[in-house]
Amino acid sequence: MSRALELYRSLPRYLTTRTVSGRLPSLAGAAATTTAPLRLRDRPTPSRPGPDWVTIRPRLSGICGSDLATVTGRSSFYFASLVSMPFVPGHEIVADTQTDVTLSNGTELPAGSRVVVDPVLGCAARGLPACTGCAGGHTSRCDRVTSGHVSPGLQTGFCSDTGGGWSGALVAHRSQLYPVPADLPDERAVLVEPLACAVHTALRAAPADGDRVLVIGAGAVGLFTLLALRAYTRAGTVTVVAKHRRQVELARLFGADEVLPPASAVGGVRRGTRALRLDPEVGPPYLLGGVDVAIDCAGSASSLSTALRTTRAGGRVVLSGVPTGSVDLTPLWFRELELVGAYASSAGTAAHPAVRPDNQVNGQVNGRPRERSDFDRALELAASAPLDGILSATYPLDRWRDALDHALAAGRLGAVKVAFDLMTP
Repeated sequence: MSRALELYRSLPRYLTTRTVSGRLPSLAGAAATTTAPLRLRDRPTPSRPGPDWVTIRPRLSGICGSDLATVTGRSSFYFASLVSMPFVPGHEIVADTQTDVTLSNGTELPAGSRVVVDPVLGCAARGLPACTGCAGGHTSRCDRVTSGHVSPGLQTGFCSDTGGGWSGALVAHRSQLYPVPADLPDERAVLVEPLACAVHTALRAAPADGDRVLVIGAGAVGLFTLLALRAYTRAGTVTVVAKHRRQVELARLFGADEVLPPASAVGGVRRGTRALRLDPEVGPPYLLGGVDVAIDCAGSASSLSTALRTTRAGGRVVLSGVPTGSVDLTPLWFRELELVGAYASSAGTAAHPAVRPDNQVNGQVNGRPRERSDFDRALELAASAPLDGILSATYPLDRWRDALDHALAAGRLGAVKVAFDLMTP
């Protein structure tokens, strides 16, 4: 048995939380901790679904934007068929292995090794032949996240069989595990999974040499995407839209050329790109011209609208933040924009055209150069980037209400990442 924070099925409680959070965003924290179908309880340690699985015990487990969208009822009902309940949230995990394990690349780890977890439950974890996405290294595109010998769940932390990071123990498939270097502290290791997602976002954005890029949102997703753009692409001028003072400071530290408040985003991009601004009688202003690539890292209707309205004709808009709300797609049609999703991370089997040549890896896969996985690059960033203090606070599991309140108000409070400390009783 282990202590776990569990999300259980209760449509009335979920709908109540969704209604309160939608109508009164200032009460989202109260709704998440009072009306959401969450409970702290003792659960049996999940059984290993097969011989290639291992029990792991989390040391730290982060609170992600997708977790917050789930517990506040803002997640799309699209996800209902992609999860199995009850489940334990938490997919940003640094943990200790409880037994010896041989990883998919042949690396042997003794019991007690620290690992981080790629949470996607793809074909390998489900004991299935590789689908097209998994075979190409694009595990985030797996078509079989509801099949195989594991219950439906797009990721660890959304699957009833595996458990999640907000608990004392869970199980993971050997293909999901990456060893943590001895000199990388837990406070940085717990950032590896969101950093891997940011690397994936930067490579999906694929800015050409010198392209102007707009990053909208400066929470963990936006700031880590900025780091990845600077480390692994040839992006030119990068402008970041940030709401809070600490976010502005960190955006500058992480390599932003310009930081704009949300209200000045359209005007700032117009000045920087010499675009033409139009102000319709009804609705927000937009540009003819603009940045080459816009990345929405906030996932709100207003942030996606800003991205669509500030990108030049034929440019690319990348949706990285978990989408909520509806938006006018007229700019997508009229400006012939390319709308790209960026979900989770890639295992990496062949070289990505957006990656700088100095970040490729020697070797061949199907006649093409092999590249590192997004997790490999994320581990590198976790060790080298100025991330001290980015893990802003940790809480023991029995203070889960305080932890969720803090995470929901992170930007306003000057925090970036809040996590559960599973080593504290």
